[in-house]
Amino acid sequence: MRIAVTGSIATDHLMVFPGRFTDQLISGQLERVSLSFLADRLDIRRGGVGANIAFALGRLGLRPVLVGAAGADFTEYGDRLRAAGVDTSAVRISEALHTARFVCTTDADQNQIATFYAGAMAEARRIDLGAVRRSVGGLDLVLVGADDPQAMLRHTRTAHDLDIDVAADPSQQLARLDTEQTKHLVDGARWLFTNEYEAALLQERTGWSEAEVLRRVGTWIVTRGADGVSLLSGHTARVDVPAVPSEAIADPTGVGDAFRAGFLAGIAGELPYQRTAQLGCAFATVVLESVGTQEYKLVPADLVARIDRAYGRAAADDLEPLLASAS
Repeated sequence: MRIAVTGSIATDHLMVFPGRFTDQLISGQLERVSLSFLADRLDIRRGGVGANIAFALGRLGLRPVLVGAAGADFTEYGDRLRAAGVDTSAVRISEALHTARFVCTTDADQNQIATFYAGAMAEARRIDLGAVRRSVGGLDLVLVGADDPQAMLRHTRTAHDLDIDVAADPSQQLARLDTEQTKHLVDGARWLFTNEYEAALLQERTGWSEAEVLRRVGTWIVTRGADGVSLLSGHTARVDVPAVPSEAIADPTGVGDAFRAGFLAGIAGELPYQRTAQLGCAFATVVLESVGTQEYKLVPADLVARIDRAYGRAAADDLEPLLASAS
């Protein structure tokens, strides 16, 4: 299966605040917040949801096509992605703007406050997914991830026109999308990814109930952090998949991207959705235990062992062949 991953390409500046954000918030004064958090750690890493998911799919043995826009400073990053098995031929290089920046601070409760500078990402709307499809010899699935909103809309429309399966993943961009844009991105998707908060925001933004969303998508995958994942469909009963426990939480940034990569790798392997979600949860825990979105060590035997402990031997046996080509 050939998967195109559309979405942001960015450099992450990740900081850690040893206290709690909530301790600094004063009831009755939230309309005039002016705060500065003294961080005691800074890590500069490669990121962006499109790049993170593509990188992870490459590590899982697929050869995804990354579709996005970056600046002239992308050379080293591009080399790193290609070494991981990512096809970067569809990345547009801006002549005027830097690669996007993600600045995120995490507190002691794993809450996060972040700012995203779009930079070259604004040029992603100029990418023609149809031309990408022709240049790579065909596409079976397109994940439309958080990106320039006009690019997300264009990619969704093109994928539907070309009869390519769409995995809708609006995530952080829900805050920027209006009602009609949100409906356009969701309607007709074979898979829809959100976390719990985004699920509520999506319903508020569209005015659709859960049942109405499910009439418009194939399967709605709702991630719930430590509570795992729920798989919702208008045709089958809800399936809840527990998270894979971790005893060494390091950084939650990129965990959702890892889950999506594991889930899509399972789809490529034609596995049942429960198994794809279990793989996604196990991969997410690996990323949770490292700082940065692409700095983890992926050891197939370790991943299989995590799956065995969390879900049983049958799940491990089903997923082990898929992980044989992971690196």
